[in-house]
Amino acid sequence: MDAIQISNLKKNYGKHLGVENVSFSVQEGEIFGFVGPNGAGKSTTIRMLLNFIFPSGGNATICGKDVVKESEEIKKFTGYIPSDVRFYGDMTIRELIRVSNGFYRGSHDEEAERLCTGSKTKSTDIR
Repeated sequence: MDAIQISNLKKNYGKHLGVENVSFSVQEGEIFGFVGPNGAGKSTTIRMLLNFIFPSGGNATICGKDVVKESEEIKKFTGYIPSDVRFYGDMTIRELIRVSNGFYRGSHDEEAERLCTGSKTKSTDIR
């Protein structure tokens, strides 16, 4: 099964071309490098895969799910850290994890605390 399937993916920004007719597939379990010079469209392609921006044409799937129609389902099992990520300079790791945790359903407070304290066991295992 293809983990990622992209066919003729395009992105136009008005008169400017972001991505033109990108096509490739990545098999499940395959290690895949997506490389190219600055401005080649790598980040734009990834943002389309995660439905952060809409493609102007073509289509793509992740694990058989359409990246536009089934975006919410895809986001349940994917993560994304942009290359230009910036955090608040005065924010602690604990605070950053707490803010990030707010993007997801459910609570991961115990796991966050375990990560921040360096404990090797989950707090639920300590009694």
